[in-house]
Amino acid sequence: MTQFSISPDGLALTWTGSGEYLRIEPWSKDSVRVRASKMHEPSDFDYALQCSEKVHRQAVIEIDSQKDEATLTNGQIVVKANAYHSCNAASGYEEFHCALSFYKKDGTLLFKEISGGGSLNLKARNYQSITGGNHRITVSFTASRTEHLYGMGEYQQDVMDLKGSTFELAHRNSQASVPFVVSSAGYGFLWNNPAIGQATFALNRTEWRADSARQIDYWVTAGDTPAAIERNYANATGHSPMMPEWGLGFWQCKLRYWNQEQLLEVAREFRRRGIPLDLIVIDFFHWPHMGDFSFEREFWPDPKAMCDELHEMGIKLMVSVWPQVAIESENYAEMKSRNLLVMAEKGEDIGMMFEGPSQFFDATNPAARKYVWDKCRANYADLGVDAFWLDEAEPEYGSYDFENYRYYAGSNQQIGNIFPVKYNQGFYDGQIELGREGQIVNLTRCAWAGSQRYGSLVWSGDVGSTFDAFKAQITCAIHMGMAGIPWFTTDMGGFHDGDINSEYFRELFLRWCQFSCFSPVMRNHGDRSAAQPDGTMKEVVTRSDGSHRSPSGADNEPWSMGETVERIFTKYIKIREQLRPYTRELFADAHENGQPLIRGLFYEFPKDLNTADISDEYMFGPDLLVAPVTEFSARKRTVYLPGEASTIWTNLLDGTETTGGQSIVVHAPLESIPVFARNGNDHDLLGKL
Repeated sequence: MTQFSISPDGLALTWTGSGEYLRIEPWSKDSVRVRASKMHEPSDFDYALQCSEKVHRQAVIEIDSQKDEATLTNGQIVVKANAYHSCNAASGYEEFHCALSFYKKDGTLLFKEISGGGSLNLKARNYQSITGGNHRITVSFTASRTEHLYGMGEYQQDVMDLKGSTFELAHRNSQASVPFVVSSAGYGFLWNNPAIGQATFALNRTEWRADSARQIDYWVTAGDTPAAIERNYANATGHSPMMPEWGLGFWQCKLRYWNQEQLLEVAREFRRRGIPLDLIVIDFFHWPHMGDFSFEREFWPDPKAMCDELHEMGIKLMVSVWPQVAIESENYAEMKSRNLLVMAEKGEDIGMMFEGPSQFFDATNPAARKYVWDKCRANYADLGVDAFWLDEAEPEYGSYDFENYRYYAGSNQQIGNIFPVKYNQGFYDGQIELGREGQIVNLTRCAWAGSQRYGSLVWSGDVGSTFDAFKAQITCAIHMGMAGIPWFTTDMGGFHDGDINSEYFRELFLRWCQFSCFSPVMRNHGDRSAAQPDGTMKEVVTRSDGSHRSPSGADNEPWSMGETVERIFTKYIKIREQLRPYTRELFADAHENGQPLIRGLFYEFPKDLNTADISDEYMFGPDLLVAPVTEFSARKRTVYLPGEASTIWTNLLDGTETTGGQSIVVHAPLESIPVFARNGNDHDLLGKL
């Protein structure tokens, strides 16, 4: 008797046994989705996946009733399911199992579920009951010990090959957990579950865990190259929009411009000095209280006139929005009464105490998303504001007690990682309704799988102003791209307290500036410090009634740190202008094919085994190899040039040509970053670095 049944659509493989319902089905090109649950049919929570991208036409199911074995083939991927049952002598009752293994179409094993281990009685799909309902779910596989893994989002570390690493599946300030990983063995794996949990890629086991979930849900795709895998992933989870033209140039920001005239004068100074500027940013606490979603008119008396003047200069305006709603906010009582706020499970109903007690609006609630967008449309967009900075998108709880918060969509423990997706969706959908398609960029501090389809430009959060932190941004950028988030940026110079009068910081800033030039978005931001006349390191901000507002950091403009910094900084802003045709092409490739702009060397050269674990170089698109200088006072560095003898690399500093497959030592004076053009594709940068 066969242990398999075919679902009504004829292309999904289903199995039941020992209380478990298992469903395997084709889902987009070369891909399958696996769902399983205990004592109920799997639900249709799509989370990251797009239902519209399901593909059934090419899938084939074969069943061997004699072996209780079934095979589902969808393009390049093959899933084999083996059903069996046996009497467990220790428990004394019959047990039913279905083991899964995943192959490429040519028969190469990609990975498989762990075996029972004989007397160990292990379970590849393990459901640990939680009092009151749901399960703590763990799924375990064996995979090649020699595979190399990339993706998973943004974790502050300079580790390139993720094999041997473990990851918290949770968001924090400067940590964006995006549970998609790409293997050099030729597959991509999405853990389609927004629960708090853990992923481990050990030599003896790959393990995914959700601390509270209704079901197992993952998606697997196969491809011969990283590019093919990323294309399949984008088709299944959504494509980033096309980056608008004003996203290709330079963005200026600081913590913080605190009044209208100050901001306008900075913009005017850019024009007076002839420094190109596409966008300027108004950071946090330009509002009376968190959750007011409006300008404090004492400091910003005429926002529409401000926007008009900026637009006359050809400059776009972005404003910061936080999801916190202060108890003192004019909107708090209404939002609380309408259940539009996150709720604490126990203790005080407060999510954060920064600048006073507040709670986050519930981005998983469609009514809350509409409420917040309606406020931001009326108080910002209708006055001429062009774009939104969706800060605190994790959200950043005062303490990361993930189990203590509940949303409209469920407990934080179960669905919390989807918050940044929904936060961005609210602003994306609202701007689409305004007719801004093709002009939407949501700068955001966090993302999850699928965020890319809502115009999410993820920045790496409040990282330190150190060379160690800078080095980690290279791997963060690569892994975010591999996790399907092609739009990525960082705070140039780092965020925390860079002293603009320090030689160390000025050099760090310039090295970071050079890296930022060859990033998806070149953006300057940070909480700078410098001695003030009153002895403080910050500019004090006071209302006319004597009450204090959040302080402002030190100056952070190209001319703020002396002539040398201004000269080199301006040089790279102008190089960024020259790169526009190339970056425009790269953003188009991201939009159309899901390709990252920042790519590990392995991405373009998968057959060069030396590239597997290089963490301090990257490809900016297919043509430019970038090797940032990540050590203080260094004026040379070793660079590995990938490929074969047929690959020619041109040093854009001096025109020297070198064949691929070797390491060389190159000069890197303070004003230059090592960049190499592949096979002559220098984009007219030769001699300009």
